[in-house]
Amino acid sequence: MKLATWNVNSLKVRLPQVLDWVSRHAPDVLCLQETKLEDAKFPHAELAAAGYQALCCGQKTYNGVAVLTRAPATECVAAIAGFEDVQKRVLAATVGGVRVICAYVPNGEHLSSEKFQYKLKWLAAFQEWLKAELAAHPRLAVVGDYNIAPEARDVHDPAAWEGKIHFTPPEREAFAGLLAVGLKDAFRLFDQPEGSYTWWDYRMNAFRRKLGLRIDHILLSEALAKSCAACSIDVEPRKNERPSDHAPVLADLKLD
Repeated sequence: MKLATWNVNSLKVRLPQVLDWVSRHAPDVLCLQETKLEDAKFPHAELAAAGYQALCCGQKTYNGVAVLTRAPATECVAAIAGFEDVQKRVLAATVGGVRVICAYVPNGEHLSSEKFQYKLKWLAAFQEWLKAELAAHPRLAVVGDYNIAPEARDVHDPAAWEGKIHFTPPEREAFAGLLAVGLKDAFRLFDQPEGSYTWWDYRMNAFRRKLGLRIDHILLSEALAKSCAACSIDVEPRKNERPSDHAPVLADLKLD
């Protein structure tokens, strides 16, 4: 199974890029974040023509997640159990015996913001939900835009970013808590080039200057981690005209 995740920062704007990307990479499952589309406006027909069924959970202007699959998906869930939230940020489905959870973790804005407290509460609820999901589904993949750079090597300038949103101690602790549930960071299962990032600010020519953060992740249960043959970041879409500010992350799973 080729599994991928990509924050497209508006599927309406980036749909041609997504269609081009799936035609070249042919993932079995592609999870999208920040679709920014109400479900009634989701481009099912265009994706079906490309060979994908689509599950979506969206809202106007903000947030929104989707799971695109070649094979049928079952057991779909579009909320964190026991956590009331009007924002559309999670979507889970079972595909080919693998439980896939697509997540768009709150940004948090800044440390003194109510949005930061919301982020931490959301992550705490997410962690508890993942415990139950993992107990029910040993083959679990939790992918998406986490809005957290877990280590100094995931930040182009750790000293400058220390204490700023995406790279604060509480956020890193929350990410470590997700791993402690029984998950592995697929990207770090392999030797990777220095300066590997998934997000670059639109401002300050950040992409060309390699001023990025690795905040998009594929986390795998122990069972899936053992089957992971590769994990990589595809920076090519970030070079497009009118690109998303995020790059896709791909994992190759050799399933029995």
